[in-house]
Order: sequence, then C-alpha cells, then structure tokens
Amino acid sequence: MPQPRVWQLTAGSAALGLALAAAAITAAGPWDAGQRTAERARAAAPPTGGERHPVPAAAPKRPVPAPAPSAPGVLTALTARTAAGAPPADLGRLLAPLLADPGLGPSRTASVVDTATGKQLYGAGATAPMTPASTVKIATAAAALSALGPDHRIDTTVTAAPDGTAVTLTGGGDPTLDPARLAALAGDTARALKARGRASVRLGYDTGRYTGPALHPIGPNENIAPVTALMTREGRLDDSVSGPAPRSADPARDTAAAFARALTAAGVKVTGDPAPGRTPQGAPLARTRSAPLADLVEHTLTHSDNDLAEALARQTALARERPASFQGAERAVRDELAGLGLPVAGARFADGSGLDRRDRVSAALLTALLTRAADPAHPELRPLLTGLPVGGFTGTLAGRYGQAPAGAGLVRAKTGTLTGVNTLAGTVATTDGRLLAFAFLAGRTPSPTEAQPALDRLSAALTGQK
Repeated sequence: MPQPRVWQLTAGSAALGLALAAAAITAAGPWDAGQRTAERARAAAPPTGGERHPVPAAAPKRPVPAPAPSAPGVLTALTARTAAGAPPADLGRLLAPLLADPGLGPSRTASVVDTATGKQLYGAGATAPMTPASTVKIATAAAALSALGPDHRIDTTVTAAPDGTAVTLTGGGDPTLDPARLAALAGDTARALKARGRASVRLGYDTGRYTGPALHPIGPNENIAPVTALMTREGRLDDSVSGPAPRSADPARDTAAAFARALTAAGVKVTGDPAPGRTPQGAPLARTRSAPLADLVEHTLTHSDNDLAEALARQTALARERPASFQGAERAVRDELAGLGLPVAGARFADGSGLDRRDRVSAALLTALLTRAADPAHPELRPLLTGLPVGGFTGTLAGRYGQAPAGAGLVRAKTGTLTGVNTLAGTVATTDGRLLAFAFLAGRTPSPTEAQPALDRLSAALTGQK
C-alpha cells in the first residue's frame, strides 16, 4: 500500500495539474502551463553551437485517418468556473476553530482570496499590520520584479585605470557570485590586460553601489552576512548553500583577495594588497552577470535566502534612484508597491529579509500581492508563485505537513519564523479547481513546534480534502 504522502501526492498532483492546465488555456500570457514561454522557445530552437545533427528528410505523405472521438471536457477553465460557479463552503465555519488553535498565540490574523476574482473569501483582522518575519520576502521580491523586470541581471565588473597600471573590481550587489564565476572574470580580465601589454597591476575594489551601514540591525548573525555590494557565496565560510552559516566579517575584502589570487593564476601579477577605491571612468575590461532576476526571486522564496532578499531590496532602491541602504530600500519598496495599487497602509519594510522585527505587513497585503502575481496582466510577477516552496516537498516546507497531509503537494507557501512569530502565506489549489491565495500571521506564539502544525492545518483545510 502506498505511503500517505505518496497517494496524497498522486491525487494532489492530478488535481493541481488539471487546474493549472485549465488556467493556462484561458490566460497563458507569456506563461504556458507553468513554464516560461522563453524557456520553451529556447528548448525548441535549433542549436547555435556544438555538434549539429542533420534534419531528417520529410516522410512520404500518407492519408490522414479521421480522429477518434474525444471525450467531453471534465474541467472547465479555472477563471470561468470560478466566476460562474457557486461560492465555496463557509470558510468562516471551517477556519475559525483552526485559527483559534492555542499554538498560534493570542494575536493572529488571516486573509483568503480567490485569485481569479480578487474577492476576499475569509478575513480575520486582515488589514491589521503584523510582524511578518520572512513572509515579507514576498513584498521584497514583488517590488524588485516590478521595478526591474524578471530579466534583469546584476553585474560585477572590472575597470582599468586610464594609465593601465591598476584595475578596480566593482560590486553591483550580486551575493550569488561564486568562486567559479570570479575565476572566469579574472581570466577575462587577464586576457584583456595582456592584450594591452600589461603583466602586472594594482587592484582596488569598489562597494560604493551600496550606502549606509552594512551590518543588519540584528548585529553579527549566522543568518545574514554584512550587506555589501561585493561578496562571494554570501560571505559563507563553510560549504553550505543555504540556511545559517559562519559569515565573513568583511566579504568585500575577502572577495577582492580571492580575485587577486585568481588574476595571478591567470598570468597577471597583482602588486600589493587589494585596497578600497572608486571605479575609474571608462568601459569595463570584463564583467560577469548574475542569473535573471526571476531565478533570483525563486531562489529567495524557496530557500528563504536573507542575503539575496536584502540584495533585491537594494536593487529596487537603485532602480527608483534611492540610496541603496536599509532606509533607501524601505522607501523604494513601499513606493513600488503603492504604485501597483496595493494596500500598503500601515506597512513597514525596515529590511528586505524579515529579520527585523520592526517590519509590518498585513495579511490583506500578502494576499493582494499573490493575487496580483496570478493575474495574467502581470506576468512579470509570476516568479512570486513559482518560487514558493511546495508543502511537504521543497525548500522551507520540505519537512512540513506531516500533521496535515491534505496540504502536501497542493499548498505552496512562504514561511516566516522568528521567536514568538510564525507566519505562512501562499496559494492552494482546491478540489473544485480554484486557486486561492492565503496569509496567516501569528504573534506571541508559544513555540514553532506548536505554531507551524497549526498553520499547516489552516492552509491544508483550504484544499477541500478530508
């Protein structure tokens, strides 16, 4: 007999697949069944490099048989069904007892919205600002996508001084820069210098894209490195790729030192130690670029990446010509969301990651963000949905829903956890073909071990499964 999670995944995947396929038929926009059109086009395009295979000769034409009769449709399009169908069961009667779970503490709010209509189906203190913890990353990511677009990439460059005796490594704010890309950047730089007849240079590094304090208000912490425009692997000092880790006290200096070693290995000697400085005027000798913003957003949400979230907030500040600092990013994110017509009254974005307890977000704002991301008129925001962890399977929800199996595979949501704060916001596919956005925020919770299963039960109840 299959294990509970296996049969739940089978049933849930079937329901979710039908719902998503139906939605794609009516409102594909630049997305098709959850896959970017650009990715499909690239996969189908003829190769532009490497070994080419000859195109097979066309087969001789044969009579085309009459098609077999098709079965009638079993699921109408999601948007049409939601607009014309009967309202869902009384969510208040369903959710109120679950929201009253003592594990959620004395302060809890909720919002549930039908993404096809934008109608709030259930609310409990939905407009009250609460400490969101990491669910604020939904707002951070939405602002970045709106301000910059999903194809934006973050540059790290190397520029030579006018006399050619020095080069400057300039950080653009890409915390995903890794040793392999840094070495490739050094190789490109070395080739450019050798073409100019240079065999040795001095090295400077520029972090001026960011301003203000680099240290997060929580102080030195394994959950986040100093927020600087130049770093490698988020300043991690171990082999981890996500979660808490020992962090460098000066990621920019460490990255510059690593670049100096790579440049020397590529055949250009670096004289003296790397020193902070300004980027010279002129075109860069070499550059490396991050993955597209859509991918950065998905990684941020799936793994609750604090360093990347702060980078997204500062990229929004730069796009809106604000200082790329904690304060500048706060104003930029709020302004960007307000420009989208979202309910930002009472909201505060003291940081981009949610580590700052001064952050305030309402459940209504979170569901409005998710509903806007599901709107075919805003395809640039779609990574907000595709990046959400899948209940019981991926990211920060991989170990969840053991006590609420109905949500495994059907709930996709961003988690939020601070001492005394537990939150969950995302989407759920229901058994009747609806896509609902939800947000549950709880404060003064007794412990995560009590609050998280209670949140899981709330979201799982929305599926309509027993």
